[in-house]
Amino acid sequence: MAKQLYNTSAAQERIVLVGIITPDETEAQEKEYLAELAFLVETAGGTCIHQFTQKVQRPDIRTYVGKGKLEEICEYVKAEEADIVVFDDELSPSQLRNIEFELKCRVMDRSSLILDIFAKRAQSAQAKTQVELAQCQYMLPRLKRLWTHLERQKGGIGMRGPGESQIETDKRIILQKITLLKEKLEIIDKQNETQRKNRNELIRVALVGYTNVGKSTIMNMLSKSEVFAENKLFATLDTTVRKVVIANLPFLLSDTVGFIRKLPHHLVECFKSTLSEVKEADILMQVVDISHPSYEEQINVVNETLKDLEVLDKPMIMVFNKVDAFYSEDGEMSIADFEKSWIGKTNTPAIFISALNKSNLESFRTLIYDKVKALHETRYPNQQFLY
Repeated sequence: MAKQLYNTSAAQERIVLVGIITPDETEAQEKEYLAELAFLVETAGGTCIHQFTQKVQRPDIRTYVGKGKLEEICEYVKAEEADIVVFDDELSPSQLRNIEFELKCRVMDRSSLILDIFAKRAQSAQAKTQVELAQCQYMLPRLKRLWTHLERQKGGIGMRGPGESQIETDKRIILQKITLLKEKLEIIDKQNETQRKNRNELIRVALVGYTNVGKSTIMNMLSKSEVFAENKLFATLDTTVRKVVIANLPFLLSDTVGFIRKLPHHLVECFKSTLSEVKEADILMQVVDISHPSYEEQINVVNETLKDLEVLDKPMIMVFNKVDAFYSEDGEMSIADFEKSWIGKTNTPAIFISALNKSNLESFRTLIYDKVKALHETRYPNQQFLY
């Protein structure tokens, strides 16, 4: 089930991207969305060769884009010998069938692309099981598209049976697989819960944020560990927990999977168990890439996900990372300039750092220390550390 759609050892597949601009979106927003989609393609191992956009009131119920635009895409795909066309939204099973029939090439949507990246990046048994479950749930309503070359099994004398089609057979197999995967996840969740109970009574701090904002780099910086960090989306899927000590004050720091806009609901549901570290956390540190042009929208995406997890009311520290990459019309900004800006004044408590260059690291450590110490003294008044 975890078969990869991209073979990175061979020549990179040539990808065409397609998006639409609805009245709820601006051209600049759609440009940003397609740039993120292109980054997803790069993360998966493909090469984006062209992008198509179309202004519409709503997606075409049959082919997502209009007939004329689809013909334009078809001509380009044939002329440039593109391998795959990727659409920026989740397509219905009928849309997938209709578009593939017209384009005569492989068609993917944003959800299947993200699922493929997750399958490629999953390392632990829990992450692999969650991805496989999400793939099964995604594939279930799309079986007809996979078996269009088959007809219903023939009947006749001595051959009349349940008359079960290949699609129905596969549907039953996948439903059984989904049940088994859910049972396996329940066992893994119980094991993880036992591990959490066995930990010392330490304050738990969880790193949360949009994907590729530098959470793993901050984890490595604070814990002096070697958590995998890369300038690609979803570099980290498995939750990592490390013990961190600041001025003789110990606490647990966890690095979690990054969020992204239009995250497939199958993955959101499946990864809720992985995000249990967020639910168990005492303090959340939301990491923000302040150099990203849409960092405010990314904050909203993260807050909406935290709201779904019912943890938005937890104490939170806003960590604005990558200040070294921030460019303003007024020129370079110092840490003091950031603190005096509306960003610093409207996000309290907040800290501005560069995890890569280790800028403002001591102030960052002091802020964490103060928050952890205050909570620790309140929760465990009889435990004393050498503060």
